Amino acid sequence: MARVDDYINAKKIAAEKLSKKAFKDVCQRSGFEPVNENTIRAPFLDNVYQITFPAFEFRIESQENDTEIPLQEQVLILHYMLGEGPSNLSGHWVSYREIRGASFYYSAFIKRAVDPLKKVFGQNISGFKQAADRLCGIAIESGDAAFEFRIFPRVPLQLILWEGDDEFPAEASILFDETVEKILPPEDIAWLAGMPVYRLIALSR
Repeated sequence: MARVDDYINAKKIAAEKLSKKAFKDVCQRSGFEPVNENTIRAPFLDNVYQITFPAFEFRIESQENDTEIPLQEQVLILHYMLGEGPSNLSGHWVSYREIRGASFYYSAFIKRAVDPLKKVFGQNISGFKQAADRLCGIAIESGDAAFEFRIFPRVPLQLILWEGDDEFPAEASILFDETVEKILPPEDIAWLAGMPVYRLIALSR
């Protein structure tokens, strides 16, 4: 498990790399909106962050006070902004196993994302649907219930759930547009997959 110092260092490295790029190019590549000449507006799940450039300080747009934003989220967003992948989605969905280099992090991906999704919503499809609606998920035709979430402008994700019963356990699948491997490294993709799941769990309580 990464320590706080690891996230601090990862943020510093990512911020240094981004500070050497043109503000306009960072906005165009990420799909995030510029607020002014040195502030970027970055929607992420149920929050909208404003990020200063080139200091890369984060704050929640809807709040005046300085709410602490998890370092893990900050690092993930900065890594996404560094991504050099294509700006257009392929429309071809793949599992985590199909992502190049993902095998090393597969067990972490299951533990962080798939298992919690099955455990909390595997016998509570209605709760999954209600929470997904609150998180602005788009219902899709798959499984017993499935939703697509646009985590970042260039990174959609699908959560698919099959309800469990007395005979069969619940099953879940998480799919990504195949271009994600050109934008984020496998470890970040594993972390990213768990974030909407835990937001959904919190919204269902």
